Amino acid sequence: MLTNDILNALKGYTANMTNTVTLVLQTGDHEKRPELLKFLTDIASVSDKLSVEERDTNGQLRSPISFMLEVDGQPNGIQFSGLPGGHEFNSLVLAILHSSGTPLKLDEGIRSLITNVQEELKFEVFVSLSCHNCPDVVQALNQFATLNPNITTETIDGGLYKDLIEERNIQGVPTVFLNGEVFANGKIDTAQLLDKLVAQYPAIKEAGNGGGKTLPLQDVTIIGGGPAGVAAAIYSARKGLKVTMVADRIGGQVKDTMGIENMISIPKTTGPELVGKMQEHMKDYDITIKEHLRVDRIEKGDVKTVTLSSGEVIETRTVIIATGAKWRELGVPGEKENVGNGVAYCPHCDGPFFKGKDVAVIGGGNSGVEAALDLAGIVKSVTVYEFLPELKADKVLVDQASSRDNIRILKNVATQQIVAENGKVKAIEYKDRATEQTHIQDLSGVFVQIGLIPNSDFLGDLVEKTPYGEIVINEKCETSEPGVYACGDVTTVPYKQIVIAMSEGAKASLAAFEHILKS
Repeated sequence: MLTNDILNALKGYTANMTNTVTLVLQTGDHEKRPELLKFLTDIASVSDKLSVEERDTNGQLRSPISFMLEVDGQPNGIQFSGLPGGHEFNSLVLAILHSSGTPLKLDEGIRSLITNVQEELKFEVFVSLSCHNCPDVVQALNQFATLNPNITTETIDGGLYKDLIEERNIQGVPTVFLNGEVFANGKIDTAQLLDKLVAQYPAIKEAGNGGGKTLPLQDVTIIGGGPAGVAAAIYSARKGLKVTMVADRIGGQVKDTMGIENMISIPKTTGPELVGKMQEHMKDYDITIKEHLRVDRIEKGDVKTVTLSSGEVIETRTVIIATGAKWRELGVPGEKENVGNGVAYCPHCDGPFFKGKDVAVIGGGNSGVEAALDLAGIVKSVTVYEFLPELKADKVLVDQASSRDNIRILKNVATQQIVAENGKVKAIEYKDRATEQTHIQDLSGVFVQIGLIPNSDFLGDLVEKTPYGEIVINEKCETSEPGVYACGDVTTVPYKQIVIAMSEGAKASLAAFEHILKS
């Protein structure tokens, strides 16, 4: 299962291990257990500081295909139920490396929050091995467990625990349980996990005080880590300015884009590949990056004060807002109530849960039709619901969708509600806008793809915004507040494209530099 190339790479990764790590596999019978045992044995073969032990753990582990990590003979709170292949292979490798002494790449403010947790927290993360968002959640919680002995986390392959999936009414991944209760589901990043944790246990933020770390006065503080923010950071750093980037995650929405074919000079790439290149580029410059954190507020003045979600405060001469946008919700009955139980926003992550079933895609733009095409190869049928009389997607995508036997397109219809029964989506109710007649279609899943809304709520009335929340800017990316600039999808700039966001980030940086020179 693990090729010689993979094993040789693992030898390199594990060469500097300092702690011994034992992979403890629960004893018992299961048809998948021999495969898992060989998988773990192959991994352990790459280092003398790695070993595998079969043991009855007296209920510490869920089943004969569950294993945990022990460091120098003591459990470190990280468990896996199932064979962590696919996207979760990296999660296991990182868990081993971090357990063995490899430094965690976490901001000091985040470390402070996690180490101040006093309660016993038991996380269970249900994943699909084909989900490209799940590893972010798994790896974040594994790091939390590594930092604090009060925290344990178990990664559960939903495909191998179907009875448990049914019992807990799970229809989307990742789904996170904390101490037996649903904590989070659907697409979620580390910053959102931290927000939820602080909301539930506010004392950890009060005790943490931002990790007790402060930065000197910054020239430019960039909020957001997507294409616009990265371009602004690089351009600012090249001017010799003191630059800090605050981002819930590097890459933003681009990280979720599987196919990119309109980046000039790069005929074809993917979001994760492009994000990796952006991160590598930033490493060439002196940029302080505070990832997995949010900005709570910005205070005006010749020197602006930026307060982070960790409690840390940054003083800065200028601010560049590049927070992008997020998925727009339908806002109909049954949507919020059924997220993770049939309502989803990521076809790549949750599509496999609907294999052989009937589903709907709401939205006839590029993202909606692309989602329908992706799902068509997995599900029984896809119905696309478009509010307007005609689809907004590019002709090439519409032609592809029209040629698929299992894709049906309904135009000029309005979704009224999503109907659920026994905790799962059962049907969708929609209205024909021409006849005013209401119809109900039986289905198992609804994928919402109706565009984006700007991430600007945290700004309050700091800057002028449109009724839709876009930040109003001029040709230099200047906002209504002197010294505060904005760029990319969060602004009024037309045409939300990666290449446009990058160019706007560069413009905002140059404008901020000009402001600093004049002041």
